[in-house]
Amino acid sequence: MNLRHLAFSAVFRAIAATGADRWGRGLAQGRGVILTLHHVRPRGAGGFRPNGLLEITPDFLDRTLALIRAEGYDLVSLDEALVRLAAPRPGRVFVALTFDDGYRDNVEHAWPVLAKHHAPWTLFVTPGFADRTARLWWLELEEAIRALPALSLSLPDGPFTARTASEAGKQRAFETLYWRLRKQPEAILLSAISDLMAQAGMDSAALVERECLPWETLRALAGAPGVTIGAHTLTHPMLAKHDEAFAHAEITESRTRIEAELGLPIRHFAYPVGDPTSAGPREFAMAKAAGFASAVTTRPGHLFAEHADHLHALPRVSLNGLHQSEAAVRALLSGLPFWLWNRGRRVNAE
Repeated sequence: MNLRHLAFSAVFRAIAATGADRWGRGLAQGRGVILTLHHVRPRGAGGFRPNGLLEITPDFLDRTLALIRAEGYDLVSLDEALVRLAAPRPGRVFVALTFDDGYRDNVEHAWPVLAKHHAPWTLFVTPGFADRTARLWWLELEEAIRALPALSLSLPDGPFTARTASEAGKQRAFETLYWRLRKQPEAILLSAISDLMAQAGMDSAALVERECLPWETLRALAGAPGVTIGAHTLTHPMLAKHDEAFAHAEITESRTRIEAELGLPIRHFAYPVGDPTSAGPREFAMAKAAGFASAVTTRPGHLFAEHADHLHALPRVSLNGLHQSEAAVRALLSGLPFWLWNRGRRVNAE
């Protein structure tokens, strides 16, 4: 866990110790909150797990949903969240659950827990993952570094080398290379990780096959009680890094493809990666013009009345795999960490 996440843990503990998650609700809590999840599966082996923040255990999901119910929050669908945003129920704060990418474990491990708690949920699907044609490049980077004792890459901004024989070396290499590649055009990022995958003798499509739901399972899931399917682009690009025509096609054609495959209307959209470097005002306008009822980011925050005018730039709160504790959940639901993070600003759509 790096210094940033250690700081978050300290904040969560402080909020819990002072009871601020209760007395601070009126200050920081909005009408509701949309939670972001990715993987839900049993805890793996320790050591090198740089994408561990993207996975929680079924037990933690179970405890989180039980806490949400016990604290009097309403678990609602994304459609109902929009209704509540426009016409709130006094004293009733809502929580909506969203899962990005379309992983197998969402059905195998998350769905039974969600059904136990009668919790509706939205699954944002990327057709390229269901087709096995898009790439889970962040997982590729992890798997390649795990397999290789050393890294050597030629990049446009200079060479990158690292010793990765130890778990500590692998972690340092991942963090350094990940953020260095994130600053590059996406074509360079994908090419560099392809080079590492080749060095490790690994196949990108096999990784997607292992991790992601196929169309036949998605068809069985579509229309099931409590399940909403949303769109997550065609191939999971960081949209803001691409030209307008490419971004427009990724947004609009993802809905067209999913509707054709599943035979149901797609009303909601999630921006891949979803931070300000990946989706901004241009993408928000595209999602609105495409006719989506809402579009969600990964910008952290609760939903306030003002978000009714920014339905295509909605914030979400991540259930982070590095902070699987009751204190963390209480802090996130209180809104206080985001009130501090956003310096009191409620809407961030710039």
